[in-house]
Amino acid sequence: MTKSILYVDDEPINTFLFSKMFGVSYHVITANSGQEGLDILMNNPDVKIVLSDMKMPKMDGIEFIKTARETFSEKNYMIISGFMADSRIEEALSIGLISYYMNKPFNKVEIAKNIESSLQQIK
Repeated sequence: MTKSILYVDDEPINTFLFSKMFGVSYHVITANSGQEGLDILMNNPDVKIVLSDMKMPKMDGIEFIKTARETFSEKNYMIISGFMADSRIEEALSIGLISYYMNKPFNKVEIAKNIESSLQQIK
């Protein structure tokens, strides 16, 4: 059975590229906002891994993940951002809100390694 992962990013080119890179190995579901991501999680209980961009309008990646974790605590969350890790991201890592922080542009090997590691933790 193919593992389902959710990628949330407000830039359509990024969701397209992510789907192309990882759609062969996983069932990739994408969302263009934190709210859309929350809606998808409600309707797709089989999603195990959630990756989110950090900088998004209305609800940034940390806010989205904090909100998602309230209902979906069993999922594994990661941030992918074009910006350097700031104190909010460092705190999210230290308290276990997110498992990994990765930089854009996408590093396929790093992302795949972190997804696989996260799937092992969930089993």
